Amino acid sequence: MLTLSENIELRKKSSNKLSKKHYGYLFTAPFIIGFLLFSLYPLIYTFYLSITNMTMMSKGYKIIGFNNFKSILSDAYFLKALANTWKIWMLNFIPQLGIAMLLSVWFTNNRLKIKFVGLWRTIYYLPNLLMPVTIAVLFFNLFSFYGPVNQLSVRSGIMEGAMDFFRSTEWTQSIVIFVQWWMWFGSTIIVLMAGMTSISPTYYESAMVDGASTLQMFRKITLPLLKPVLVYILITSLVGGMQMFDIPYMLTDGRGSPSGSIMTMNVLMYMKFSSNKGHIGVAACVGVIIFIITCAAALLIMKMLSEKDPYIEKKTMKKVVKTVGKEL
Repeated sequence: MLTLSENIELRKKSSNKLSKKHYGYLFTAPFIIGFLLFSLYPLIYTFYLSITNMTMMSKGYKIIGFNNFKSILSDAYFLKALANTWKIWMLNFIPQLGIAMLLSVWFTNNRLKIKFVGLWRTIYYLPNLLMPVTIAVLFFNLFSFYGPVNQLSVRSGIMEGAMDFFRSTEWTQSIVIFVQWWMWFGSTIIVLMAGMTSISPTYYESAMVDGASTLQMFRKITLPLLKPVLVYILITSLVGGMQMFDIPYMLTDGRGSPSGSIMTMNVLMYMKFSSNKGHIGVAACVGVIIFIITCAAALLIMKMLSEKDPYIEKKTMKKVVKTVGKEL
């Protein structure tokens, strides 16, 4: 038989064990509460608003189904914003990934032995630390009519007269594409270098013994083992590209001028929200479409770059052939 003091001590120990089991819930509670309040609830509420005719100045609203989606999908401005968003993202992401991959290979190559790699990475990453608003103001002043670019070009004889860059659709798009590339390629370099340095050097040593060239090692070893990193880079860049807003909005009049050449989907969403009536329902509808397009493209990327097991595929194909044979 246990004494009273022993019973009390045993109960204390058991209560302490029970309380320790709940420490995990306690530590994760701030994130879960923050996610529910500031991420999940706004997302669900946005879906709800997209099927209403709510405006900023309306006393009431009603559910109108998919009328907002029908009007948006048939709107020429939306189609132009969709095309601009994909064009600007792809034209800055392709050189971003290509140049970042090239520099990462150089920086991680033991044969080249490039000095001050850490310094170069820091320099390339610095633009990513600046606020997009600051960068937009900087490039607006650089390429303004009386800005340094025009002054240097005229004085050096490159151009006969000053050019109003922000009245040209091609130049405006090119500036936005360059700014997006300049801001983010340093971050891509760091992620790619982290992926490359995690690859075991024994693979390269074995390939060198077998007489493989540098290009063959890159194609057969580096690229296949970098697939998870490339998926991460593609998806995060895609999400950022579909949500492009700061640079196009601040660089011109906030409406993607000239001729809507840099009007992205997020800029269009803000235009719908900040119009005379403030169409909250229509703006939410644009946001929902951006969400659906981003999810669909991300799933496609993951499916295209996912690892495939040849044994499982062969087994599945045998089952399909047997099933088709039985049906025939």
